[in-house]
Amino acid sequence: MKTKTALVLASSSPRRRELLHTLGIPFTVQTSDVDETTAPGLSPREVVEELAVRKAQVVASTLTEGVVLGSDTIVVLEGQILGKPADEADAFHMLSMLQGREHTVYSGVALINAASGRVEVSHSHTQVRIRTLSQTEIESYIATHEPMDKAGSYAIQGIGATIVEGITGDYFTVVGLPLCLTANMLSRFGITVL
Repeated sequence: MKTKTALVLASSSPRRRELLHTLGIPFTVQTSDVDETTAPGLSPREVVEELAVRKAQVVASTLTEGVVLGSDTIVVLEGQILGKPADEADAFHMLSMLQGREHTVYSGVALINAASGRVEVSHSHTQVRIRTLSQTEIESYIATHEPMDKAGSYAIQGIGATIVEGITGDYFTVVGLPLCLTANMLSRFGITVL
């Protein structure tokens, strides 16, 4: 692997860090605390792409070189975006809505070359079906605290795997960083995985 360009991950997500380590590319982390509100009427694709770019731009503006990677993930059920739960009651509400149904997870990926200002952004989406859950199962899952910082109130890579009946699409999109898409985009910035 030949990588000359420094890669900076604009995310505090431990899941994204783990996934990027999987690619074997050296990188540093610089968190981006951005306002995640978006204009009403945007499609899910537009929301994740806008937020991914916003996160990458905040970090890129502090650098003179390197490629900054920003990402954002949302859960969408019948056109409604489900973000991270505000509290346990919100998590219960979301999981009650998702159980027994299929929804879509969108992950946006943005790359910005800090030196040139070049921006590339894309997204991936995956269908996820959550099995039918009892009230007790939902309460027990929330008691693990795993849902509390996850879009849609579940983590497919954790205990939440036991409530996911199936997926159609890219697993890593659901975790929060679509690796195939990310690797393809990075290669166009001179950072190659294979």
